[in-house]
Amino acid sequence: MKGESWIKRRKSRQIMVGNVPVGGDAPIAVQSMTNTETCDVAATLAQIHKIADAGADIVRVSVPSMEAAEAFKAIKASSPVPLVADIHFDYKIALKVADYGVDCLRINPGNIGNEARVKAVIEKAKEYNIPIRIGVNAGSLEKDLQMKYGEPTPDALVESAFRHIDILDRHDFQNYKISLKASDVFMTVSAYRKLAGQIDQPLHLGITEAGGLRAGAVKSAVGLGMLLAEGIGDTIRVSLAADPVEEIKVGYDILKSLGLRQRGINFIACPSCSRQQFDVIKTVNELENRLEDIKEAMDVAIIGCVVNGPGEAKEADLGLTGGQNASLLYEDGNKSHKIDNDKLVDSIEKSIRDKLAKRAKEIEGKSKGESLINISGGV
Repeated sequence: MKGESWIKRRKSRQIMVGNVPVGGDAPIAVQSMTNTETCDVAATLAQIHKIADAGADIVRVSVPSMEAAEAFKAIKASSPVPLVADIHFDYKIALKVADYGVDCLRINPGNIGNEARVKAVIEKAKEYNIPIRIGVNAGSLEKDLQMKYGEPTPDALVESAFRHIDILDRHDFQNYKISLKASDVFMTVSAYRKLAGQIDQPLHLGITEAGGLRAGAVKSAVGLGMLLAEGIGDTIRVSLAADPVEEIKVGYDILKSLGLRQRGINFIACPSCSRQQFDVIKTVNELENRLEDIKEAMDVAIIGCVVNGPGEAKEADLGLTGGQNASLLYEDGNKSHKIDNDKLVDSIEKSIRDKLAKRAKEIEGKSKGESLINISGGV
């Protein structure tokens, strides 16, 4: 059935990143990372709000200095979503942002110095119930592992991960998730597969440094799609050399295509050909731009002719089948009315918004009805 997933997800324990559950039976969380100068509080907060408005569940912020840690305090106070602090080497920064209310620490225990420093961070994380994300990256693999394996390999990534895991295990800390990222799709996929069966902690998926918007989106869809289709992955970040908002859009598109999560309008649109009775590409592009604010899930089919049009339209919440001069709109599988082809965008947008408003009203009415039953003592 359309919109459902056949995927059986890997069983993992659940951790909490702020108020967002990651792992277990929780929806796969979508996240991104700011690319502003963290010390510019206003710019960073503005970008966090844009990323959150696009649908991000979690946002990561780089905190490379004590000055950035002080800025993080102000950023965290006004953030609409949980924040992960990305920290390398300096354990004092981790201690500082923990006191400032960070929701998760992205820090590799093996990179922050001696045992006393590691213990200090872990004890602070325990005190505030802050999860840690172990982030292994092929581009920053330990030198001895590079020498041992000759180059980054899936086995090298997994061995690096277990070095950090062993440190956390030694301090009886299980509140963590792990990522094993490389820019190579097959290396990344192989590493996650190897690790997935050996631990039950949540896995953060990503193809690191995937590239620009188009190539990076394709590479991420291939790599993350392979893993997600196997049930591996509890949270994802699509890494693009592009606006972070685009990372969220691509992330949701990947999850929607696998039936793992629904958000916003899912357009089923034909690529168009000489049979089309209206400009399909222009129509879909205009509708996508106008309807970016919608968070509720809905399937909308836009098909340019009667060959595949009726079949797709009947399966969608709303569906349009191209006709000469006027096209036929279906609602919930039934013929509704014809629309002049020069008025398609305005009319379809109105139909979508009207249908969503009707849904919301029905849900509100149902909720009020249940409340009255509870108040009156009904079962």
